[in-house]
Amino acid sequence: MTAPILKVEGITKSFGGVQALRGVSLEIGSGEIHCLAGENGSGKSTLIKVISGVYEPDAGRIEINGQHFSHLNPKEAIGLGIQVIYQDFSVFPNLTVMENLALNMELMDNRKLMNYRRARAIAFNAISQIGFDVDLDERVENLTVADRQLIAICRALLQEAKLIIMDEPTSALTKKEVKALFAVIKRLQARGLSILFVSHKLDEVFEISERYTILRSGENVASGNTEELDRKTFAFHMTGREFADEYYKPAGVKGKPVLSVRGLTLRGAYSDISFDLAPGEILGITGLLGSGRTELAETLFGILQPDSGGIEIDGRAVKIRSVKSAIRRGIGYLPSDRLTEGLFQPQAVDRNLVITTLDRLSSRLGFLRRKAIAETAMQWIDRLSIAVRSPTLPVRTLSGGNQQKVVLARWLANDLSILILNGPTVGVDIGSKYDIHALMRKLAADGLAIIIISDDLPEVLACASRILVMRDGVFVRELDPSATTESKLSELSTGIA
Repeated sequence: MTAPILKVEGITKSFGGVQALRGVSLEIGSGEIHCLAGENGSGKSTLIKVISGVYEPDAGRIEINGQHFSHLNPKEAIGLGIQVIYQDFSVFPNLTVMENLALNMELMDNRKLMNYRRARAIAFNAISQIGFDVDLDERVENLTVADRQLIAICRALLQEAKLIIMDEPTSALTKKEVKALFAVIKRLQARGLSILFVSHKLDEVFEISERYTILRSGENVASGNTEELDRKTFAFHMTGREFADEYYKPAGVKGKPVLSVRGLTLRGAYSDISFDLAPGEILGITGLLGSGRTELAETLFGILQPDSGGIEIDGRAVKIRSVKSAIRRGIGYLPSDRLTEGLFQPQAVDRNLVITTLDRLSSRLGFLRRKAIAETAMQWIDRLSIAVRSPTLPVRTLSGGNQQKVVLARWLANDLSILILNGPTVGVDIGSKYDIHALMRKLAADGLAIIIISDDLPEVLACASRILVMRDGVFVRELDPSATTESKLSELSTGIA
């Protein structure tokens, strides 16, 4: 490893008696891409905030470019070349790209009025550094998540960053956008910048990083060269658990199809979609973003209305004209973005759990039966092993995996016959991912018909009993998971051999 640009030793931090970090150490070389991995709650975010000066450690020391510090403040950290790109990117959505990039520079120069000619030059210089092609006059709120992230990277470069810390940078990106981001990261490395890449995604860690540090429960558990690590060992260090490679093989299709789709078409999204789904099946639908997969799911759940074609449930033709109609017919839907579409973030865990069953938990006069709500919530918390300190805490206080379990429990409480999962493990850590996969297999084995929609190819191969590949709004192939590979699925999804 090259001379370290950052070295932290024995960092300890607690909050109100809760120990977040216990003697954590980390070393990053100049021009190195280093992965900081760990499950949610492992201490990754706390360590980042110590390094960037947001938190003062209780013990330990920080060394940056040979200078020693007991603690830093944010201004000192920035002055030493440390920049953090958080998951929300900290951009101003109502401002233009140019204003977002130039604002900090104008403020640092103590300018009371922005000179737009100078601001444009600053912004153009920033995007040129990474070859980012974007309209400087476009409002940031109109850009994709990937483009907002690149704006945050460009802004960091304007501050003469030497170490860029990226906190879960791919959590909301498509595979194509992840590939583009990795190309940018490699270009930054070629310029001598160091990158601390914070993630819990195994594939990304192996693809982008040279060295790794893994935290668990606020402690170091492993570090070394990524090339010397295998996936099973990585998963064990992350979770303290050993996982066997499992695949879902239904004991047998139980009876006639519970769902039949014939010639379903929605102009501009998908066309002539036909398939059957039997109880006990896990049907995997995979394809790139824009393939029509989400629009199909939203049609089955009554959010969108098809232009033509038909849907049958238990052999009877039905019209699913609304979400309420879908729920009444025993269909549940877990959306791809649980934060904005699946949960009421400020509301308590128990309220989120029972929202779809309030009719059963209300009196004849319409008053909520508090005791029944509490009992129902605890029943599902126990059944799905949802880790929560109290059911009355806001659901936003839970980890991503536990939030996902809350959304699942909400639908399972509804006596479903069909469950549609769009990106079932997006943004959850590896332990929760295995738990959700195991839960899906158990539900299917108990007779529930499940559709999973995902571009996570290992997930589709591990969970589906049958796979339909979608491209440009049509199904291009049906595959047996036991007789195909990730590369074949990728080839069919993209149309590129």
